[in-house]
Amino acid sequence: MKKSNFVAMIMGTIGMVFFALGMCMALIPEWGMFRQGIVAGAIGIVIFLLTLIVWRKMEGKEPIKLNGKTVGTVVFGIFGALLFGVGMCLSMVFGKMVLGVVIGVVGIVALLMLIPMTKGLQ
Repeated sequence: MKKSNFVAMIMGTIGMVFFALGMCMALIPEWGMFRQGIVAGAIGIVIFLLTLIVWRKMEGKEPIKLNGKTVGTVVFGIFGALLFGVGMCLSMVFGKMVLGVVIGVVGIVALLMLIPMTKGLQ
């Protein structure tokens, strides 16, 4: 394993722990820690962004250029993840299994479409 991948893995794990705990703190009302959860989640997102910057620098790659394709890809990825999450919530929380599975599958397909959008088909 290359050092850059190892550093990215460690930083990504730390970011994920902060983000996941923050979301649990914010979204579980019994805990009563909404504001602290938002702060922890924001720290996790910042660590994710730092991970991306550090990994690209260690790999010797140039910074990501913000153009229409990059912004559109990110927005499409967020849309797919939200669809997937809504499907899970409908299935697991609200008991609407069929609707939740359908929406979740649409979200999975949207996320899978990111691969050809970014890499292209050959």
